[in-house]
Order: sequence, then C-alpha cells, then structure tokens
Amino acid sequence: MSPTPRTRATEPEDLARMFVERANAGDAEGLAELYEEDAVVAYPPGSQTVGRAAILALYRQMMAQAPRFEVEEPLPTVRNGDLAVTSTRPADGTGGRVQVARRQVDGTWLRIIDRPEIAD
Repeated sequence: MSPTPRTRATEPEDLARMFVERANAGDAEGLAELYEEDAVVAYPPGSQTVGRAAILALYRQMMAQAPRFEVEEPLPTVRNGDLAVTSTRPADGTGGRVQVARRQVDGTWLRIIDRPEIAD
C-alpha cells in the first residue's frame, strides 16, 4: 500500500501553516516536501542547509527532539509573478521569519529560500 499523497500548498501563505502541522506530527519527510529540490534553509543559525536531501536530514534530526510549533501571525505577502515573499511574526516576539516561495508548473507553491530565524 502506497502512502497517501500530502496536501500541496495552493497559496504561498499555506506553507507556514503546513510547516507547523507537519512538524507537530513529526513528519520530517512532509517538511522536506515543502521545499524545491535545490532550496536553501538558513539553519542552523550562521550556516546554510542546501538541497531537499540535506533539508530532510536536518528535519529528521530536529523531529527527533519532538519540538512543538505554533501557527504564527502572518505578515502581508509580497508577490511578483511566480515568486512570493512570506513572513511571520514569531510567537515569542523576537526577530522574524522570512521565506521565498515559487509557484510550480502545477500551480502549487514550494519554498526556495527559508530564513527561519532573524534576530532583532
């Protein structure tokens, strides 16, 4: 029996909510699927994780710690054609989170750049 396909983001704003849902479910594979194959995540702080395979390894390690995430207040999305910049105001009131997403050929959205932590 093959696994049920995961829901795909139909709007760039969906990605933040889907991240929280998948992270809280401990779904590292589902988290990695939110990124393009050659995406870049600026994490751990001060370094970059490049490519979906490396992002999957990062999230597997992170999910082993069983972190809990909250849906955060979204800031207005900025779009230019098939690109979008999304961001949220962290629940703990520090810094910010910023992502660049790209519309795919099928109309869904994936992250291409993710900066999950920005200090004030």
